Amino acid sequence: MSIPVAELSSVATALEELTRRLSSIAEAAEAERDEETSNELFAVERSLRTAQRRLQKLTSPRSRRS
Repeated sequence: MSIPVAELSSVATALEELTRRLSSIAEAAEAERDEETSNELFAVERSLRTAQRRLQKLTSPRSRRS
């Protein structure tokens, strides 16, 4: 089965935007000294960045060569 590269690329772009937005919210919480919220949001951000890397690896031309 071939992977839908264009669709996954679109998802990766959306994920990147969501990660940026989440990061901004986390930074605002940190600035307000809301450590509990900022720590949780930064943890979510790390998970999203991991997901971005995994999608990038999956859709890269190198990984699709067989």
